[in-house]
Amino acid sequence: MFTVLYRPNGTAEPRLGLAIGKKNCRLATGRNRLKRIIRESFRHHQSDFPGLDIVVLNQPAAASANNSELFRSLQAHWHKCARQAPEAKEATKS
Repeated sequence: MFTVLYRPNGTAEPRLGLAIGKKNCRLATGRNRLKRIIRESFRHHQSDFPGLDIVVLNQPAAASANNSELFRSLQAHWHKCARQAPEAKEATKS
């Protein structure tokens, strides 16, 4: 339901960027709902990926999904990001 892009940012803090397009979600209320859910999910998981810049883009299926489906989709993306976090790589080397 989402495309998540990420890369190291050189700091200890994760940062979130949102690109919720009108093309995939026509109504402003729907776009705002997606942004609210993404931000909330990010807040719950941000300690898992320090040092990453993350950008979330919506896909057409996200507009019609319910909240629990969106949270599950985001959780899978956060898990993938957490495996690539810079500090996680350094901890495995030591």
